[in-house]
Amino acid sequence: MDMRQLMKQAQKMQKEVASKQEELALKTFEASSGGGMVTAKVNGKNELLAVQLDPEVVNKDDVEMLQDLIIAAVNEAHHRAQEEMQKSLQGLMGGMQIPGM
Repeated sequence: MDMRQLMKQAQKMQKEVASKQEELALKTFEASSGGGMVTAKVNGKNELLAVQLDPEVVNKDDVEMLQDLIIAAVNEAHHRAQEEMQKSLQGLMGGMQIPGM
């Protein structure tokens, strides 16, 4: 394989990766904690889109528990988005590890 052909392949792969990242940025990922009492939704850009709270979980005497449930739901939603990104991009890259992904 000559250098020119290798560069063309690299550019093609780079375009495919960028396209897949754009596609994934539009997806939403949801996770809940506390048996569904707190639900968080993020997008593929790792932006928090929504947090839903069951009124039963809102207790002024136990704000710390509510905070923990929110953190757990948001972190899990982010984790799901990252997993999808890695899985999707590894398919394009033939299983190669992508730094920062």
